[in-house]
Amino acid sequence: MVLGRVLMAAIFIQAGLAELIYLGGTVDYFRSLGLPLPWVIVWLVLAIELFGGIAILAGYRTRWAASILAFFSIIAGMIGHLDLGDTMQVQMLMKDIAIAGGLFYIAANGAGLISLDASREA
Repeated sequence: MVLGRVLMAAIFIQAGLAELIYLGGTVDYFRSLGLPLPWVIVWLVLAIELFGGIAILAGYRTRWAASILAFFSIIAGMIGHLDLGDTMQVQMLMKDIAIAGGLFYIAANGAGLISLDASREA
């Protein structure tokens, strides 16, 4: 369970940090997708990815964090990768859906014994 959480969390923590480092580029990308208020959306996305990723990593409120990140992954895939005529975009969409599946699994089964959730229950 711990290794799965670490690997899943790494995706979101890395993405959030990359968006923070390349903030202007991320805003431009969101603007190119036609998203309203791209600066606001960038900070919302950063918060979801970083705080959600850290929560999964630590096993803190894991079911909630995994559920939020799962829905986030599906929505992000639908917004960013819905060009079904482009094979690469379809693969990226399927990756986001697969990540959501793993997160729903974590949400259903919890963080496991080595987690802040387990220590709170003890």
